Amino acid sequence: MKTDLDTLCINTLRMLAVDMIEKAGSGHPGLPLGAAPMAHVLWSRYLRFNSKNPDWCDRDRFVLSAGHGSALLYALLHLNGYDLSLEELKRFRQWGSAAPGHPERGVTPGVEVTTGPLGQGFANGVGLAMAERFLAARFNRCNQCVVDHWTYVLCSDGDLMEGLSYESASLAGHLKLGRLICLYDDNEISLAAGTRLTFSEDVQRRFEACGWQVLPVSDGNDLEEIDRAIQAARADMLRPSLIMVRTQIGYGSPGRQGTPDAHGAPLGAEETAATKDFFGWPREPAFYLPDEALAYREERIAAGAALEHLWNERMTAWNEACPEVREDWGRSMRSELPHDWDADIPVYGADAKPLATRSAGGEVMNAIARKVKNFIGGSADLDPSTKTALKKAGSFQGPGGDFDSTPGKEAGPCDYGASNIAFGVREHAMGAILNGLAAHGGIRPFGATFFVFSDYMRPAIRLAALSELEVTYVLTHDSVAVGEDGPTHQPVEHLASFRAMPNLVVLRPADANETAEAWRVAMTHRGGPVMLVMSRQNLPVIDRQQFAPARGLRHGAYILAEATDENPQLILIATGAEVHAALEARERLESQGIATRLVSMPSWELFEAQPEDYREQILPGAVEARLAVEAGCGQGWHRYVGAHGDVLCLDRFGASAPGGELLQRFGFSADEIERRSLALLDAGQG
Repeated sequence: MKTDLDTLCINTLRMLAVDMIEKAGSGHPGLPLGAAPMAHVLWSRYLRFNSKNPDWCDRDRFVLSAGHGSALLYALLHLNGYDLSLEELKRFRQWGSAAPGHPERGVTPGVEVTTGPLGQGFANGVGLAMAERFLAARFNRCNQCVVDHWTYVLCSDGDLMEGLSYESASLAGHLKLGRLICLYDDNEISLAAGTRLTFSEDVQRRFEACGWQVLPVSDGNDLEEIDRAIQAARADMLRPSLIMVRTQIGYGSPGRQGTPDAHGAPLGAEETAATKDFFGWPREPAFYLPDEALAYREERIAAGAALEHLWNERMTAWNEACPEVREDWGRSMRSELPHDWDADIPVYGADAKPLATRSAGGEVMNAIARKVKNFIGGSADLDPSTKTALKKAGSFQGPGGDFDSTPGKEAGPCDYGASNIAFGVREHAMGAILNGLAAHGGIRPFGATFFVFSDYMRPAIRLAALSELEVTYVLTHDSVAVGEDGPTHQPVEHLASFRAMPNLVVLRPADANETAEAWRVAMTHRGGPVMLVMSRQNLPVIDRQQFAPARGLRHGAYILAEATDENPQLILIATGAEVHAALEARERLESQGIATRLVSMPSWELFEAQPEDYREQILPGAVEARLAVEAGCGQGWHRYVGAHGDVLCLDRFGASAPGGELLQRFGFSADEIERRSLALLDAGQG
């Protein structure tokens, strides 16, 4: 039942948010004023956490998908005892503050995922809920339930307008993620106008059609109605739940309530005073915290510690009863790899048949999966083409889920403990769900699609990079060599655009052994995502007895073939499939007495991370004749070829024709590399 303390805490949340926004001179007061009651009911009655240990692995996860309402989240964190001081609240949206304009993982204790781009947090919540089910299926043994938590999302009208929410809701319903509960701040207002201008669909029927339980709440200030809805949501374990809470944006602000003006600007001094009067709140001082709210804060701190203590007791019993998985649990939670995790990764001899790097990547992934049990992921309905199915690892499905007949999966289970995720044709959702899986902890996720369709995933990849999430992207069909499918399926600008993204490592291996090394990098890299860009076409295996070992890939660039003279006249730089044409061209140039070095440069980011002396060793400044070769746009390559170098690239869209013919017509051949190289040398002599 509602108490005076409930009212006091709700109004404390509201007024802290208003004061934060007023002091900052920017922010979004509408959501905190309207949604504070549902947030308080959730946090005070249901959400399990220990604010003094935000990383407790069995905590419930809370995601503010409507990240523009961050002032509400920061008020909740402060009032519930997290290490977010009142002084930090006063520095809301300022340089170096732990309370940035939108929630950022790793910046603020208690923030699970970075949100703000609408719809992303909603889909992150699906990934968090999937992670909980996967870990529960693996570790809840010996009559002990050590993984037993819920995922809650607070979303807005804008979140549900984004197509991403539909994709992820569809998958969540299919997977029967009953431990996912979304509270929808249904205030019928967006930034520009009332939602009736743009959003007249029946949201309830849409979610019911996707397999969700939908629970309407008619009054967002009725705490008991909200409480009953959450209880009903938790009672249905086979359906995710959407609680549609009818609220008023900017509730309590006499001049802004129920209007778009409440969404995204401070109330102003006069309206702030009127709002505080409405709630019977002191106008001064700002950031007022009643004694009862401070006492509530101490109670929440104690309650959280008690919850984790009880869990630790269960863990003690589990550790004794289940020694066979105890070590696996520890590694998973610490994000560590088994000591022999890469022991089965194949090594390809020069006599091996030509192999597409996508195919080699599939073989490497399966070798990893046999050792790393928390390695899970899937593709956007493209496993047969991306070669990313994990054999005998089953299909991640809810109770009664249909068995996926994709080759390689049929011998495994069909339940939440399986490692193959069938994302369906949902690249937007896949990208954001991967972020939720990674943010949860205990899991090493990957996702695969054709490189050209990475455009659909770009916002989620950017957030993974910003959040330092360890996600691996397997992106195949990497160039115009895709062939007959034509320019709609041929990536051209994608390598350059992703290389421009901070904190993302992009790797484009040249053969099967570079692919194996690329996966070693992906599995051991920390602090951000890794993108593996793979060929569709078969490529020869480079003879590592004749040329440099593939482990040079770890440095981003390495001398694959040295010039016969220790002082090269020309340096060729290539990536991926184009390395092979460059190798042939180098042989021709060497036969003409031109000392030519070939550098394989699969990763700009790894190369830039090397010491300056290593970079100078690979690309000595004294050698000005340099030619870079890559079947993509040339943007950025001039940093490596210099003012006197050249770039053989593709600054246009592709065409529909066999892949081999396209490579010839666009000049990615030994003939054209030789011609360009000789022209460079002639120009230098002139």
